[in-house]
Amino acid sequence: MASLAKCVRLALGAWALSLMISASVPSIAQQVNPTASAVKEQQLLQELNRIQGRVSIPDQRSGVLEQPAGREWREFRNVTLRWIGGIAILGTLAVLVVFYLACGMVRLQGGRAGRTIVRFSAFERFVHWMTATCFITLAISGLNITFGRPLLLPLIGHEAFSEWSQWAKYAHNYLSFPFTIGVALIFLMWLGGNIPNKVDVEWIKRGGGIVGHDHPPAYRFNAGQKAVYWIVVIGGAAVAITGYELMFPFYLSGIEGMQIAQVVHSIVAVLFVAVMLAHIYIGTIGMQGAFEAMGSGIVDVNWAREHHSLWLEEEDARAAADGRSKPAATAAE
Repeated sequence: MASLAKCVRLALGAWALSLMISASVPSIAQQVNPTASAVKEQQLLQELNRIQGRVSIPDQRSGVLEQPAGREWREFRNVTLRWIGGIAILGTLAVLVVFYLACGMVRLQGGRAGRTIVRFSAFERFVHWMTATCFITLAISGLNITFGRPLLLPLIGHEAFSEWSQWAKYAHNYLSFPFTIGVALIFLMWLGGNIPNKVDVEWIKRGGGIVGHDHPPAYRFNAGQKAVYWIVVIGGAAVAITGYELMFPFYLSGIEGMQIAQVVHSIVAVLFVAVMLAHIYIGTIGMQGAFEAMGSGIVDVNWAREHHSLWLEEEDARAAADGRSKPAATAAE
């Protein structure tokens, strides 16, 4: 009888111990092993809003595996950005084509005078073309990230697209440095001539002389050129700062900060491209004589008189003060 009681007590003790152990260990049905090979994304998202693992490098911010904002960023990158970029760039091109077909090139009303005046120095033109060349390369390589897969990949195939994208990435990264230097030099070179004034207000009211035969007065840079200047300076600074944050990840912020940087970088970049399309149009086929300013550095005196009359007056006054007869003006070749 004593042996039976002893066995009962042992059985009860073992049962109680098993209950205590099972209560202290989480249910296997409720556990999710984030390192398991068969774990599903939905299981992880149901467990926590933010999944962060362990990394061997000092910066623990790079250990974020998944977080809810990533899905919103992916939707923006794959859908919203393509709509913004497509509307901005294609819309600008459509407007420029319609405007050219309707109005044609803005020609010199009085014809060429046969004398020229220096408008930009060799150094100014070098900085402009260096920055412009880098910008065009950055624009093409950047647009490839957004539009390359749906548009270019089906045309050239996976192997060629992979090779092209790799070289485009190298060009995008390395040419960002001379582009940034160029933007900084443009800011310093032309800051004095791009401060808004009352003349700009009148220029805007009269439409800049783009339509019709009106030629509102302007100094060395008119209101439209000043707008492009500040877009280049502010937009260039924005894409440079956000671009370097993406190029050197986790130095300034975690994954959420880099997602915001990518959103800002991409939106500013596509709008930048749209504005530069208009700038290129006016500087080439949109206005007679405009390309010569950055091509050779000299422009016809009549072009200066029609589009920058106040600047021409300043140059003539400076020449008179030096005791020479229009030193800035030379005979055309």
